[in-house]
Amino acid sequence: MSKHRIYTTAVADVYPHYVAKAEKKNRTKAEVDEIICWLTGYSMDELTGRLADGIDFETFFEAAPAMNPNRELITGVVCGVRVEDVEEPTMREIRYLDKLVEELARGKSMEKILRQ
Repeated sequence: MSKHRIYTTAVADVYPHYVAKAEKKNRTKAEVDEIICWLTGYSMDELTGRLADGIDFETFFEAAPAMNPNRELITGVVCGVRVEDVEEPTMREIRYLDKLVEELARGKSMEKILRQ
């Protein structure tokens, strides 16, 4: 079975869509960055470097320094899929990120988004 095309899509190609979605709802790029860094353990400099390198989603998550253990508290539906039911690990990480950005755009507080 072949992998979904999102695995080979550059994170930098999707990142502007995350930011646009947030900014459309009066949230900020800095908040999107904070979410990504919280989820993956990348520092802001590392995140900027990964985006500049054009790495794909699969590599981005495989190389993440410290996936946040609290990401497993992320539940709900995004793109018609219940995130906690996604079995494939990389796809689940992608869905977690999608869900966090969606929560940001819906006006949730950063404290709640980051499961603090």
